[in-house]
Amino acid sequence: MKPRIVISGGSGLIGSALITALRERGYDITQLVRRSPTSGDEVQWNPGAAPLDPMILDGAAAVIALGGASVGRLPWTKKYKHTLLDSRLTPTHTVVSALKELGPGAPHFISASAVGYFGSAPSLELDEDAAAGTTFLAQLCVAWEAAAREAEPVTDVALLRTAPVIHPQGVLKPMLLLTKLGVAGPLGGGKQYMPWISLADEVNAIIHVLEHRISGPVNLAGPKPATANDLGRALAHQMRRPFWFPTPQWVLKLALSTDATESLLTADARVTPEVLSRSGFTFQHADVDAAVVAALEE
Repeated sequence: MKPRIVISGGSGLIGSALITALRERGYDITQLVRRSPTSGDEVQWNPGAAPLDPMILDGAAAVIALGGASVGRLPWTKKYKHTLLDSRLTPTHTVVSALKELGPGAPHFISASAVGYFGSAPSLELDEDAAAGTTFLAQLCVAWEAAAREAEPVTDVALLRTAPVIHPQGVLKPMLLLTKLGVAGPLGGGKQYMPWISLADEVNAIIHVLEHRISGPVNLAGPKPATANDLGRALAHQMRRPFWFPTPQWVLKLALSTDATESLLTADARVTPEVLSRSGFTFQHADVDAAVVAALEE
């Protein structure tokens, strides 16, 4: 039997796939859930309202903290931007407090983050050492990572800078209907680089970070850069639909808010997975076309 892993945010797209993959590899899983437990491997917690009992984490090989309110819910009102921030910082602070109570030798802390950390940086290649951006999402990620790093006095901390996941329940979700209707096309020009990763590579990369006890920021993004148009055309090609109907940037800002448009749709970020590559990780889907094909087979 492999070691025990504690996971929060395990009910989402990434978390549920990760738990399945870890169990297939023989890991024992403890899930932190906010509802009443329905199985023996679940433990209820209430971040922000009550501390997490450190004994729940004691003896685990790692704590993997995922989750947070969806950035895909639009528009980002002032109230929802607060929700985006609080839903990430409060659970992170709760886990970190429990890890600190355990002291040196606490479980490896693997905390979610996002490639949104880099904001928009046209013409730059963004490895893990690149500077943070200035968009709302970039500054959210800066605060999120800083909260996780508070555990560094007692354990190694890995920061998973995840790219948009190519999956029908991920970044493809709003694109599928438009493509099916034949009205998909460039968003804000479409030439901006858009980081991406397949669900299989996302899950395998997290396990790679776990099993190699990697610390620091890790870019979870596909190895071959792609533009927003590359993704849109790959999807349209697989669905045998046209890709022609452009949406100007000013329309996106009017409909979705400037913060959401600049953080999600028009940010130009050529993110490279340098840490994964250096540590010997092999991608199952090396380009966005392969990732789209795999996603549509889900």
